[in-house]
Amino acid sequence: MQIKFKFSCVLKVLVLLSSSFFALFSHAFAEQDEFLPVEKAYHAQALSDGNNVEFIWQISDGYYLYRHQLKLYQLGQDGKQKLEFRVPDGKRKYDEIFEKEVEVYYHDLTLSAALNPSKGPIEVELHTQGCADAGLCYPPRKQWYRIDGGQITEISAPSLDASKVISSTASTEAPATSAGDDEPPTLLFILLGAAFGGMILNLMPCVFPVLSLKALSLAGGDAREHRINGWAYTGGVVVSFMLVGLIIVIAKSAGANLGWGFQLQQPIFVAALVYLFALLALNLFGMFEVGTSFMGVGQNLTQGTGVTASFFTGVLAAVVASPCTAPFMASAIGFTLTQGPIISLIVFFSLGFGMALPYLILSHSPKLADKMPRPGPWMETFKQFLAFPLLFTCVWLLIVVGEQTSAYSAGLVVAGTIALCMAIWLLNKQPSGNFRWVVRALALVLAVSAGKVVYDVEKHGKANEAHWQVYSPELLRDLRANNQPVFVDLTADWCITCKVNERVAINIESVQNFASENKIAMVQGDWTSSDPVITELLHKFGRNGVPLYLMYPANGGEPEVLPQILTAAIVLEAMEQALTP
Repeated sequence: MQIKFKFSCVLKVLVLLSSSFFALFSHAFAEQDEFLPVEKAYHAQALSDGNNVEFIWQISDGYYLYRHQLKLYQLGQDGKQKLEFRVPDGKRKYDEIFEKEVEVYYHDLTLSAALNPSKGPIEVELHTQGCADAGLCYPPRKQWYRIDGGQITEISAPSLDASKVISSTASTEAPATSAGDDEPPTLLFILLGAAFGGMILNLMPCVFPVLSLKALSLAGGDAREHRINGWAYTGGVVVSFMLVGLIIVIAKSAGANLGWGFQLQQPIFVAALVYLFALLALNLFGMFEVGTSFMGVGQNLTQGTGVTASFFTGVLAAVVASPCTAPFMASAIGFTLTQGPIISLIVFFSLGFGMALPYLILSHSPKLADKMPRPGPWMETFKQFLAFPLLFTCVWLLIVVGEQTSAYSAGLVVAGTIALCMAIWLLNKQPSGNFRWVVRALALVLAVSAGKVVYDVEKHGKANEAHWQVYSPELLRDLRANNQPVFVDLTADWCITCKVNERVAINIESVQNFASENKIAMVQGDWTSSDPVITELLHKFGRNGVPLYLMYPANGGEPEVLPQILTAAIVLEAMEQALTP
């Protein structure tokens, strides 16, 4: 039996993915109230004597202003002049948005500048941008002030001409105290950089296997079909990029802070990607077929569903590209944070079009397509070779899951991946006759279990280790000298029983709350690596391995040795008895 993805099935998958995107989007909104409004985060006081102007910021804790985003202009009838200003030295830090080391200001900042002589009132335009250490970056901000003699007032918009920039005033300060920064890059340069960054994505280990197999399908066949499929593939890539861009634009307008790969901040999405990459890799190894029409390999590409297959291959390529960031991409996406929604979406369109461009060119160039190697036995070896980059990507994504949640969660994702692969293997190898329904039921159970792992991946987060003290004989002696009840957990990371007990019976809210309320000391000894001190304690109680759980009572006495398989009730009962005089 060969598994094929029908259009309706793929559509359901896309609807599910879209729902996941918007769920993540809503999660981002839920966190936005943690950040201050820009005017409260950066409170500025403006002063002027008619010849000079000074701005004094009180910056809230955890927030900072960029030096290179500070700009000051004097407005006039002929345009606006860039004013040189004086600011103190700031703090140097590497910034991921601008991909360079920048200078920032925390807590407070004073900027002062001399004004050009002018008859009548003067207007100035101030540019700033700041971020929060917690992750939010505000869009660049413009403010206008009207100076009339010694009075300065903030206004909502300039009344003088600000349509063009004329020569700036000469700087009378040393270079170290002036703000000579580059002007923002032009939109054309950003779009070209975005397209080039999208093209480079095709060389990433996430995308290269999909693109390579897609490109090989162009060897021979009908040229018109190739062109149509090329545009269908491009549409799938561009639509997917535009969807991500739309989510980011809407989130930005609501005050949230999202960027490329924001979905990777959610363990559920990362775990789902592990499944996807693993299945694609095993498909390339030939363990099972995941619908060759969907992958766009061989003759199925030119059949009735070729356009649909090409479109969803583009969607697949965009999805598997999400863990990758190519050169020039970060600058382009960082630029979108400073622009309106239309420009931002154009940048994401350029990214997607750039990614699809190599295949689009191949599909429109018979000469290039003719140079593609002809299908043959060598393709099977090449397909298997392309599986290894996908497996390496799986390993990296599992590390991400482990960092976001716990090593336990990463292990569950591996188990879920194996269950999912086994389910598909069963469907390919199922016997004939009535027994096939038993096999199908087992495959369904395995697939549902794999889905449950992804759904619950965040529930198995890193255990709160704040309540644990590290075991030592001296610590145990001191706690017992103070007549304090002590719970001792001797464990190891490689001990499955230990980890299950910790998840279901020890590191749970009811047990931890009871221990905290009754001042029961929680002491843990880690035997992951050889430790003679813990080995000695194990031997004292006749054990040669972990787990070992000891409940020392208050006011002295011998400890109770708890069973190796725990429940919350067993632990709570032992703690209650340890409190009894």
